Amino acid sequence: MKKFFQFCKECVGELKKVTWPTRSEVLSSVKVVFVSTLVAAIILGLLDWLFTQGLRLVF
Repeated sequence: MKKFFQFCKECVGELKKVTWPTRSEVLSSVKVVFVSTLVAAIILGLLDWLFTQGLRLVF
């Protein structure tokens, strides 16, 4: 049990060293992830549609 409490104490100590991002940094990162995911989804959807149309022409 002593090791568990020592582990918890060390975890708290390490978390105090972390430099947490500001609210504006988090929001800008979320925007980047959202836009890049949206762009990737559009590209993959377009490619899927093109391949489907191409296969319909062949078969």
